[in-house]
Amino acid sequence: MEHSSSRIPLLDPFQCTDCRLLTRGCTFFDFCFLFLSGQWDEFMELGSSVPDEQLDKVLASLKPNQCCTIIYTSGTTGNPKGVMLSHDNITWTARAAGEYVHLKTALEGQESVVSYLPLSHVAAQMIDIWLPVTFGVETYFAQPDALKGSLVDTLREVRPTAFMGVPRVWEKMQERMKSVGAKSSTLRKKIAVWAKAVGLETNLKRMNGSVELPMNYRLARALVYKKVRKALGLDRCTKCYTGAAPITKDTLEFFLSLDIVIYELYGMSESSGPHTVSYPTSYRMSSCGKEITGCQTMFFKPDQEGIGEVCFAGRHVFMGYLNMEDKTKEAIDSEGWLHSGDLGRHDEDGFLYITGRIKELIITAGGENIPPIPIEDAVKEAVPILSNVMLVGDKAKYLVMLMTLKSKMNLETGLSEDELTPEAVQFCQKLGSKSTKVSDIVGNKDLAVYTAIQKGVMKVNDQATSNAQKIQKWLLLNKDFSIQSGELGPTMKLKRPVVSKMYEEQIQQLYSETPNL
Repeated sequence: MEHSSSRIPLLDPFQCTDCRLLTRGCTFFDFCFLFLSGQWDEFMELGSSVPDEQLDKVLASLKPNQCCTIIYTSGTTGNPKGVMLSHDNITWTARAAGEYVHLKTALEGQESVVSYLPLSHVAAQMIDIWLPVTFGVETYFAQPDALKGSLVDTLREVRPTAFMGVPRVWEKMQERMKSVGAKSSTLRKKIAVWAKAVGLETNLKRMNGSVELPMNYRLARALVYKKVRKALGLDRCTKCYTGAAPITKDTLEFFLSLDIVIYELYGMSESSGPHTVSYPTSYRMSSCGKEITGCQTMFFKPDQEGIGEVCFAGRHVFMGYLNMEDKTKEAIDSEGWLHSGDLGRHDEDGFLYITGRIKELIITAGGENIPPIPIEDAVKEAVPILSNVMLVGDKAKYLVMLMTLKSKMNLETGLSEDELTPEAVQFCQKLGSKSTKVSDIVGNKDLAVYTAIQKGVMKVNDQATSNAQKIQKWLLLNKDFSIQSGELGPTMKLKRPVVSKMYEEQIQQLYSETPNL
């Protein structure tokens, strides 16, 4: 029987007595190739001719404060920088994070995870390599086309006990389930609506401390929730996480209504990955949780609402940037605080909320500071046919927005296709539109769809705190953003400078026209 995922033999550095790769000048990537490809016998054979004395000498030369790995930032706000993480950074963070979320050891009941993100990313290294090595977790490797659609198949096969999905993965699952639900019978739809209402109400109460599980919740769990979890491959998963980019409240509530609580975590490459984490007994909607034991948070120059730049301190803070002393001094101040560039605040219980990013703040020609993400999230929630949106307006007189429609992805190229997703087609049908392709809408300027988008934008504008925060113009692009085409980073985070440059002509055209509002 062929498997879509690969089970890799566990490497335990404290028990392995024949690991001599370092004495052969083997690089980390040579090790990864053999270890992750499952060639364990070949891996062990490489060190068979090396004396123990030589191995001991190499091991003795390694120091906790020496560089263990280099993570290159994705360059979403500038050129990539080499983040140097020490052996102590890696080992301490892995142990502290795993213990904080009560990750089981192999002796307590082995955990399992699915690896699908590039191993050049800090989240993938920490979750797929360092935590498994530390706690004896099984790591299964998904197919290369995981983010193009095959990830759910791997999840069904592996049935992981812990899973970290970037926001776009959860959003894709949400879209797929909505599409399947729309084709269900009337009775099934009514049961689903009832179960989701019960699930959301019950889980919101549980989040606020209630331990009561009413009869209707237990009935809904038997009829709906268990089946949904099994269909997604999450029936054994007790730790569903998201991170690496902002996730909308709509997506969090959708899964919460299906009895799947998505816990947010927050950190960066420069903090060896996680800094704050949510878990079952410490959870708030849209919060990134609390600091891992041993980590500290400080808000630099907070405003009247307590919102300031989020700064980190702890043994997880990196050594510095490779050959970039000036950038290192910009990131770590004289008192040892790592400046994240993110804006955030604590609530009265110490839960962290990220409210924006300093470098992503739009400063209009009138001098008003506008965080784009809340506005973008509100627009996507108001207009479900939209896939990606980006607010533009730095140094400009007013705000404009680039938008893309939900379209199918080519599984071979990873690029968006012209054909709309089933959910998008259903949205059009409800409006009385016969469009089934992006070109039908953009090329023909489908009046029904354009009117619906404008109504959604006006709804968001009505909630704006000032006229400067209103979207005055918007433009539908003829293709969705993707990793392959360059608009999204490896964790599907929007690369704003890249998008601004790619669509510079379209943006200039928006500003040459008269505002709508």
